[in-house]
Amino acid sequence: MKSVLITRADWLIIIAAITLLPWLYATFWSSSGSAGDEVHIMVDGKELPAISLKQEQTLTIQGSIGPSILKIANGGVRFISSPCQGQQCVHSGWHYHSGEFTACLPNRIALQVTGGTARFDTFNY
Repeated sequence: MKSVLITRADWLIIIAAITLLPWLYATFWSSSGSAGDEVHIMVDGKELPAISLKQEQTLTIQGSIGPSILKIANGGVRFISSPCQGQQCVHSGWHYHSGEFTACLPNRIALQVTGGTARFDTFNY
């Protein structure tokens, strides 16, 4: 008796998955989200007034362990420097799209870009 490892139905599912993956990526995970209009900064649980992403500027925000320097340019925001050890906030890079979020947890500073349609990379229920 001959054993079949992959059936026609299996091939159909594999081909459908390979065909749909580029479309799913372009629809849900590409950088085609709406550009953000402003950034909301939270320091130690208190929200500062929203700042426009249209005006280039450098901000120094005093956190719980020292000053963090933020740069706003070309419609985006990023951490330039921070007193934390790991520097994950600095390595997160530029944030341009609505819904993007970054934080310096040791310094208790968080940034969120808002405006337009938010872009998500995961959903939890």
